[in-house]
Amino acid sequence: MSYLTRLHNLATTQRERLRTDQVPNSEGGYVWEVDVWTRLRRFLILGSEAGSFYASERKLTIANTRALDACIEQDGTRTVELIAEISEAGRAPKNDPAVYALARCASAADVITRRSALAALPRVCRTGTHLFQFATIVNEQRGWGRALRRAVGAWYAARDADAIAYQAVKYRQREGFTHRDVLRLAHPARLVSAGNPTLDVSTEQARLFEWIVRGGEADGLPRIVEGYTRAQRAGSADEAARLVREYQLPREALPSEHLTSSAVWEALLETMPMTAMIRNLATMTRVGL
Repeated sequence: MSYLTRLHNLATTQRERLRTDQVPNSEGGYVWEVDVWTRLRRFLILGSEAGSFYASERKLTIANTRALDACIEQDGTRTVELIAEISEAGRAPKNDPAVYALARCASAADVITRRSALAALPRVCRTGTHLFQFATIVNEQRGWGRALRRAVGAWYAARDADAIAYQAVKYRQREGFTHRDVLRLAHPARLVSAGNPTLDVSTEQARLFEWIVRGGEADGLPRIVEGYTRAQRAGSADEAARLVREYQLPREALPSEHLTSSAVWEALLETMPMTAMIRNLATMTRVGL
């Protein structure tokens, strides 16, 4: 019997430790361990939704969260910058991991990390959906203190009335939050009245906030709000299609009963973004477009 051929390093299988600095992986083999920063970068790009081939979603999420917390403990500012950098660059198929990681940073024990995370909110949460995801996660991990309310209020105040109106019409409700809920928590107009120098809310913005929170007439508000209110009352699919073209309305602005019409989808298709078109190909096929 040749002991050399049985135990030679080149013949060692992946299920055996080749060197003492190797660690077991999810499949049961042995690999070299990556540092927490590499693990965080992988999480921000790949996420942990549906798990991996060898690890469940829960197990993978727990491991990634531990790596995230370790990065926050080592250097919270660097962690926030990495999150914002990957999110802004569009390197991830989904922005959800970045939003989750930022909310975790915004709830950290370190004050500097919290401030950095809140300052990076507009860089990572660029749509209403992202903001609602952030609010849902952060709501479970910390209270709505003045700094958080100021950061969310600044998210709205930094956009002109037309941009806010588009967000309010297209992203009306996600993750159990609405713009009405978030505005009532953030109180951007109240923060301005308290003399906050970081917020500057115009009269048009304030009127739009009032409409979002309390409803009422859309007179004098951005055109997309007028189009939305008229589309909600549209009596036929043809009228809805006309309003889509006239006001450049997104799909979310229309009542569900008009979304079975090929005429409506044909009007929507004229200005529909590419990824939205890909997501809705089956629907457009089903309605005959």
